[in-house]
Amino acid sequence: MNDIKESLRNIEQNYKIFQQQQFTFIAALEHTRENAHDKIKPVSSIGQVQTYTDHYCNNTTDKRILLMFLSICSELNRLCQRLETLHSGNATTNALLEKCKTLVSPSNDLSAIRAKYPHDVVNHLSCDEARNHYGGVVSLIPVVLDCMKEWVAHSEKLPRQMLQNVSARRAAIYHQPDRPNQHTIGVHHGQPTFVTEASQTSLSRTEKARAREEQRREVKLKQLGGLGRAIRKLLDGPWKPPGKNAF
Repeated sequence: MNDIKESLRNIEQNYKIFQQQQFTFIAALEHTRENAHDKIKPVSSIGQVQTYTDHYCNNTTDKRILLMFLSICSELNRLCQRLETLHSGNATTNALLEKCKTLVSPSNDLSAIRAKYPHDVVNHLSCDEARNHYGGVVSLIPVVLDCMKEWVAHSEKLPRQMLQNVSARRAAIYHQPDRPNQHTIGVHHGQPTFVTEASQTSLSRTEKARAREEQRREVKLKQLGGLGRAIRKLLDGPWKPPGKNAF
């Protein structure tokens, strides 16, 4: 949970810098909307801002502030994914997380969102701008940040055992890049070799590659029938002269 709080603080710091340049942001949206001949409709989604940035932005100042907005939205999206894997949660935390995920979706219509006190971003707009054009886009980030902070507050009230158990499982998954269930990964002397999840943790990538190579070799030898069995004898043990001990 501490790393989640730290990530949230970092995003808030970036947002404070962005917030100080709100007039520059609105001016950039004005310029790009004009270039796109799209000044009637409100700015209603993150994807719309992305389109303006990619196709209708003609100067570096506008592009810089638009990219800053998109970067913060991207960070919030990634943080949503991390929150989703932290714990199973309850009805309250799950509802808050779903709200966050919806808000930061590139296609979500955010034109009706309005940040309320103590946020004053809407107050910095004219009545026409706030009502018809930019009220939603300037409200998006503070609303999502508030929602995430509420998620953290409710999560910290969950039973400690739930958080510890889930965190331990997530840590185990994170440190096992290849985690197949117990299954056969190789064959030796005609018998399958099983690897459990516990033993696989210490199995190196080189050993896995060797096991896969051995499996492929055994399949080829089986296809050769009697000749394959003879070759296996030569590979697995010292050569013996023909006679009663011959293959």
